[in-house]
Amino acid sequence: MQVAQAGKVAGSGGRLPFPSDEAAPLLEAADLRAWHAGLPPGAVVAVAMSGGVDSSVAAALCVAAGVETMGVTMRLWGTEEMERGEGGCCSVDAVEDARRVCARLGIPHYVLNLREHFQATVVADFLYEYGHGRTPNPCVRCNETVKFAELLRRVAAVGASHLATGHYANVRRGQDGIFTLHRAEDPRKDQSYTLFRCDQDVLSRSIFPLGRLPKPRVRALADLLGLGVAQKPDSQELCFVGGGDHRQMLQQELVGTFATGPIIGPGGVRVGTHRGLPFYTVGQRQGLDLEVTRPDSEPQYVIQLRPEQNALVVGPWRALLSSQCAVERCVYPDGRAPRAQIHGEAQTRAHGRPAEARWTPLGSARARVVFTQPQAGLAPGQSLVLYDGDRVVAGGEVAESNKEEMA
Repeated sequence: MQVAQAGKVAGSGGRLPFPSDEAAPLLEAADLRAWHAGLPPGAVVAVAMSGGVDSSVAAALCVAAGVETMGVTMRLWGTEEMERGEGGCCSVDAVEDARRVCARLGIPHYVLNLREHFQATVVADFLYEYGHGRTPNPCVRCNETVKFAELLRRVAAVGASHLATGHYANVRRGQDGIFTLHRAEDPRKDQSYTLFRCDQDVLSRSIFPLGRLPKPRVRALADLLGLGVAQKPDSQELCFVGGGDHRQMLQQELVGTFATGPIIGPGGVRVGTHRGLPFYTVGQRQGLDLEVTRPDSEPQYVIQLRPEQNALVVGPWRALLSSQCAVERCVYPDGRAPRAQIHGEAQTRAHGRPAEARWTPLGSARARVVFTQPQAGLAPGQSLVLYDGDRVVAGGEVAESNKEEMA
């Protein structure tokens, strides 16, 4: 394992192992020329490698395109956590898998220590937002502050001009020189939602080699190339939440900052006691422990968190519906904020169904989004991304929803 230091570090053209001609059509399907043609002469690509199948195949595709390539793995945790297997994509096993893939491809592999930066941005933000009654998306924050900010800066310091990742998304450059972010060809794996905060500088230096490949073909390529990770399961949990239970983490990290409080039902009636607002989110039904007075009572859902009153508001499912919401911290990937209302499809969850909506900019990085059909479970802090077809045109965080007060 090599740890990268500041200064020029040469990459390598690598060598793509071809055990058979079967890989050729898969490489052709990846359409390497689509992004390789836009690289300047002498480009050096650093591939962010987690040790998983996606980033491994992304590295192989960079080598196949003839680009000078290096692999980099982020170290986000201390040695003890890594040895226990915590941290998922940067455990000791994950780092070793990334190293083996790089050796197979004939490219150098470096480990970059981003532990303090990750803790100060992604983890701290996650805890702060939940502690203040909001529902954050740590994957969006990680892409914004770590992968496509600090990591991009670090790899530039060791000689890389571009960063490639295993994200399923596409970047295109228009005739006007503007870079645009688009959905992946495989809608089931599309990750453009979590990348909406990538600006022009980031998009101009980012490569997503898997954007035109469905996941089964990615695994097939990994198998044919003998990368040793073809059957490795996808990560299904937050990398910094051991065991996948974020509430247990909140219990440990926010101890002393929360308290029990009232659960308020329709009409302002107290119907229970919550254990602390960080353990609830809008739309939640399970774990409320409500006082049921009638056997035929409607199921109750979390409708609102009120930190100033330390109160949780619940109601029937229909009370979750919102026809509009305010959006804050708005960004526009093409760098051009609209001057008037725009129409598109709004997505409020990473793999949620887009809904027809109108986006009206309000200035000061805020906007108002009005839905053609009311949407359920809009939570403050939740990312909302607007698409025009497959292109990301705007995004931000839900500030408030237009629902009636329940109490």
